[in-house]
Order: sequence, then C-alpha cells, then structure tokens
Amino acid sequence: MKCLICIILSAYTVYGLPNDINKIKEMYQKPSQYWEKPFVDTYIIYEELAPLPKIPPFPKDNPYTKSKAQLGEKLFNDPILSLSGQISCANCHKKEFAYSDNKKVSYGHNHQKGKRKSPSLIMSGFGKEKLRDGRAKNLEEQVLFPIKDPKEMALNLDLLLQRLNHMPKYQKEFQAVFGKPTITLQAITQAIATYERTLLPNPTRFDQFLQGSKNALNDEEIWGLHLFRTKARCMNCHYGISLSDQKYHNLGLTYYGRKYEDLGRYEVTKNPQDIGSFKTPSLRQISRTSPYMHNGLFPTIRGILNAYNAGMFHPKPLPNQNNLFFPKTSPLLQKLNLNPDEIKAIEAFLKTL
Repeated sequence: MKCLICIILSAYTVYGLPNDINKIKEMYQKPSQYWEKPFVDTYIIYEELAPLPKIPPFPKDNPYTKSKAQLGEKLFNDPILSLSGQISCANCHKKEFAYSDNKKVSYGHNHQKGKRKSPSLIMSGFGKEKLRDGRAKNLEEQVLFPIKDPKEMALNLDLLLQRLNHMPKYQKEFQAVFGKPTITLQAITQAIATYERTLLPNPTRFDQFLQGSKNALNDEEIWGLHLFRTKARCMNCHYGISLSDQKYHNLGLTYYGRKYEDLGRYEVTKNPQDIGSFKTPSLRQISRTSPYMHNGLFPTIRGILNAYNAGMFHPKPLPNQNNLFFPKTSPLLQKLNLNPDEIKAIEAFLKTL
C-alpha cells in the first residue's frame, strides 16, 4: 500500500523542460530562416521575430533632427500643454513604466478617470494608425488627441498656440528648429512625434540572442520562445520587430450592454465587424507595462497567459440583444491546452523582451 504522501504527489503531473530541449536549443542556435515555422492560421502573413534597429523609422515629411527631438522632449514634459498647467504628457507616459503608467485607467483634468489604460509609447515609431482604436492616422495626429480631450489635458488648441507664442524661450527654440518665429500646431506635433519615435528600449537579452549571443537566454526562456512561436499560437498577432501585427482584434472584453462597455475600433469606423476590436500592442518591455489590456483588467502576465490558454472570452448575446451588433470574439483565440510549466516558460520568455 502506497504512503499517503506518494498518493498525493501522484495526483500532480510534474512536467519540467521537454525531453527534446537540446534539439530545440540547437534549432534556435541557427539563423531564423532555419527555425520551425510558427503555428499561425493560413491567412496570416507574418514577419519573423527580429532584433531592434539602431534607429527607428522616420517619415519623409518629418525627418529626424536632434534639435527637433530635444524640443519635442521639452514639450512632452511641460504641463503648459494642459488647461490646468499641472498635467504633461509624461504624467501618463512614465519612463519607468516603458512610457505607459501603472494604473488600470489613466487620470486627467480635474482628476477625471478615463476609460482606457495609457498605452506604452515604446515602439510608437512603428506602424501607422495610433491609439488603441486607431483614430489617429499617424503619430503626429495622435499628439493632439490627449491635449484637447476634456478628460485628459483639456486644453483648447487655440489657447495652446496663444500660450506658446507668448513665450520667448519657445519662440526662439521653434525658430531654430523650424526656421519660423510663429509656432504652429504642425510644428508642435512634429516635434513631439519626433521625440516619441526615439523612445526605443535598450537592446534586451532577446535582441542579443537574435544577434548571435546564444547564451543570452537560458533553457526555459528558449523553450518559452519556441512555445510562443508554435503551440501557444502567439505569432498570429505578435510578430516582427515590434511583436505586433498593427491590426485590430476582439478579445471578448467589450462588456457589451453592461457597465464599462467599450466598443473599441467601432467608435472610429462604425463598422459592426469592428465592435470590440482594439489594436494589438507591442510586447516589447511587457514586464514594465502592467496592468494589461485596454482596460487594465489583468494585473500580471501570468493572468493574461491563463486567459489565453482558456481561449479568452466568448460571450453570447442575451435574448433581448441584437445579434447583428453583438461583438464576436476573434476566431484566432482558441483553447491552447498549455500545461503550467509551458505557461511559466512563455512568461519567462516574455520577460526577456
């Protein structure tokens, strides 16, 4: 007869690293074109994971200059861009949180609470449409949304121009950067957007690994990388340099017809197919950007992974709800059947980003 402790222990499966971990490591020692193909749906056109570039991309109509980025940084940190004179861009985009913040949703003018969490500005130079619902066509356009939003910085744009054009120090700096003494909205947005594009993170251990330092990741992290690309199906949405497809997906978190309802991309396009869809965020610096999701629902990476493992949320309409407009969770989200050690390995990998 087995002892009681043996019976209890036998009820739990101990997984640990897979038996073929050495084979997996050997594969990832090779250039990425020799890696196993990721597990993605047939219609997904993905880009392989890649290291950070030395400089981010800059548009032709707003090229980088050091002086322009320095002016943008000054404006980014100056509360004069808010009605109260107490709130700057940096209030919701803090360096220690990868230029996000650590709140579920952000607070703005008169301590008003918004309905979405501040997104990280890390990797904001990549992709085109900005904000969680993509209502800004580019980074320059995005700059003005929080400034004029009555719940954020609440400053009328005409008043913004009056303020800055009556400040000799700013007139002098704009003259030096743009060659004109009059400060315009275009110049303001170009300066701040230029600064924001410089907010690349420092190269991480994952970047070192991709660039040939094969000891930069340990066995568990390499296994997590492999699971990220294969069984966990993460590369359906998270790929390329920024680990984002720059597209919009419904994860079942709309609270449709309930308190905290947020219809996401639909509020921009009015297309019923976009109800509840939000832009895929970059996973760069993910360990510093908690809580997670557009509403800050998940306080930890482990919580998100558990939810994805279960297939996320697939709510069904109530009898009195319109089926035509009821948000449909993305079919990309499926039950993954990851065991606890696999989830732990993926988390370890994500923390190397």
